[in-house]
Amino acid sequence: MNKTTLIIGASHKPDRYANKAQKALTEAGHEVIPFNPRGGEIEGVEVRSDLSNVTEDVDTVTLYVRPSVLEDMVPTLIDLNPRRVIFNPGTEHEGLELKFVEAGIKVSEACTLVMLNTGEY
Repeated sequence: MNKTTLIIGASHKPDRYANKAQKALTEAGHEVIPFNPRGGEIEGVEVRSDLSNVTEDVDTVTLYVRPSVLEDMVPTLIDLNPRRVIFNPGTEHEGLELKFVEAGIKVSEACTLVMLNTGEY
């Protein structure tokens, strides 16, 4: 059964990895919740601009923002109680990863696109 993925740092720009991941996740049958403070719409899906508006059961959070942007979001993301958080290349931060681990959330330093392509997602 495919689960819901929250994409932090969603982008409407086709050359961005967050955009490519959203397309690939959708094509693989996963529900996606794109998040970007700017809001809008990507590929016909509403982009959430406020994490407090995420009420769905989130299985995976995949990150496409630098650690300094992520830092203030961590408590809210922990409150969503996802099964796992994927730190895509360039988003890694040992201290922030530890906060998720301490909350009982699995952390992976990986690439969502590679995980999808290799069946590891």
